[in-house]
Amino acid sequence: MTERGGAGDARSPMDARSPAALDALVAVAVRLAAAERLAPPVAEAALRAIADAAAAALRVTAASIALHDPVANVLVFRAAAGPQGEGVLGLAIAPNEGIAGYAFATGQPLAIADVTADPRFERETAERTGYVPRSLLAVPLVDDEGIIGVMEWLDRLDGAPFDLSDLEVAARVGAAATAAARATRLDHQAGRLLQRVLGAFAAAAPADGSPGLDADAVEVLVAEVTGQLAGDDPLWRLADRIGQLRAADPDDVDLAVDWLDALLARNRRRSRSGRRTRG
Repeated sequence: MTERGGAGDARSPMDARSPAALDALVAVAVRLAAAERLAPPVAEAALRAIADAAAAALRVTAASIALHDPVANVLVFRAAAGPQGEGVLGLAIAPNEGIAGYAFATGQPLAIADVTADPRFERETAERTGYVPRSLLAVPLVDDEGIIGVMEWLDRLDGAPFDLSDLEVAARVGAAATAAARATRLDHQAGRLLQRVLGAFAAAAPADGSPGLDADAVEVLVAEVTGQLAGDDPLWRLADRIGQLRAADPDDVDLAVDWLDALLARNRRRSRSGRRTRG
């Protein structure tokens, strides 16, 4: 057996015992904590409430919300409601799989009267949920920024097929679900931040597993990766600056807080001025 710490100790560059690895994880955690305080993600309970409302609106056996995970590139069913809804929770499918995947990939709403006659229907996937529907309604969750998921309704309780009126209701419910789901973007971006930082760290660390990067170098690396995310959402640029302040002199932190207070006061004055002008 090779003794730990000897010549045969082949540690990963991201070994948790590495001081530089810990520095990287701490730096990421600080950014995530700042971002979460700046824009708290919507709780899963909010998506469940929308799924409940969706099931009640169309009186169906099941309603579900699947959101796209851009890191894994899969659709994950995050919320469900109705007598037959719970079995789909946590299921992950390819973004072009089945009728849900078709709606997501094309951006087209679909009302299928007989799913068994539709070649896009994945019966095996349905069986994994414990319920195989007869009819199905699917709408993409889409806004000006793109498609982020899909919402489905299975089998009206009265046995009738879905109609145009159902599609109109589904579109309105889907718009509300899109707004709520978009607010959960922080979850996805947090995963991307962690994945990119760990990948960049592993690429920069020496092959022999020695730390290689000091604390300052780790901060620079994390800031660069956070800057890449800022292209998707400016919130991360602000979170990065707040994260870097943890190592600043207390007087400098007070100065930063004073500056932010002044900025907020200026925005409030602009807002009041705008209301008076409109009045």
